[in-house]
Amino acid sequence: MESGRSGLRWGIEQRLEFIEFRLFWEGHVNRSDLMDQFGVSANQASTDLNRYIGFAPDNMVYDKSARTYVRGPAFKPQFLEPDASRYLAQLRSVADGILERDDCWIADLPPYAAAPTPVRGVNPLTLRSVVGAIRRAEAIEVRYQSLSSPEPRWRWVAPHAIAFDGFRWHARAFCQADECFKDFLLSRILEIRGSRESDISPEADHDWHSEVTLEVGPHPGLSETQAKVIALDYGMRGGKAKIKVRRALLYYALKRLGLDTDPDARKPQDQQIVLLNPEQIDCHFSYVGNAFGPAIQVPEM
Repeated sequence: MESGRSGLRWGIEQRLEFIEFRLFWEGHVNRSDLMDQFGVSANQASTDLNRYIGFAPDNMVYDKSARTYVRGPAFKPQFLEPDASRYLAQLRSVADGILERDDCWIADLPPYAAAPTPVRGVNPLTLRSVVGAIRRAEAIEVRYQSLSSPEPRWRWVAPHAIAFDGFRWHARAFCQADECFKDFLLSRILEIRGSRESDISPEADHDWHSEVTLEVGPHPGLSETQAKVIALDYGMRGGKAKIKVRRALLYYALKRLGLDTDPDARKPQDQQIVLLNPEQIDCHFSYVGNAFGPAIQVPEM
């Protein structure tokens, strides 16, 4: 694939990727597709299609009756790796209003729906200040509302990254009051009133810069047929799947996967997967009722 990209300008490369995307997912592409997506002339669109044929002559053929190029039977990607995640991400982004329909590469959007997720009230000015502090390596004074305190309180934090736990956005930051790195929900930062230089190095956040690998497998209480279905769902090989996660996000990953409770506390059909290597991820798990008592950092509450 790289040989096809050598020497191409970015704009041309993007259009060739678009041609290949449409061929793979839609099965056809024509000049008007390029003209509508990129605002190029008819001559430029024809040149791009011919250029693509030059790189991959077996990938598309012209269908005279349909007046469009269609995917060839010997199609082999030259400019992109077909990625289901990329396709589904575009579908979700359009449906959620994040991506404009005109900016999407999918020609015919299939009907789509998702389980509703509560909107998290992140103030854009707050996000701008946090991102600015990250870029300038500064500490900022924030008024933060935690669950553990009845009233919000001011504290100095030095953010160095943004994190998403699957539901909520966080700032990963050094808390100068508690003298450790923590996660602060962006929606709970109520006010920012100052900034100053910070001498805290992001490299000191070892949990952020280290990874652990979760090995998950079908719940042992499932039948053989059920276990095969779960293995298919998670793309397991040899009865297990490996999931890499930053140690700083381990708490959220376990919670989201339903691995933060005793596997016996729920029906196997509900639990579906279990953690196969708790000892290898150095969390020293012990069950307390239905909850873990792991030696991992719990986010700022």
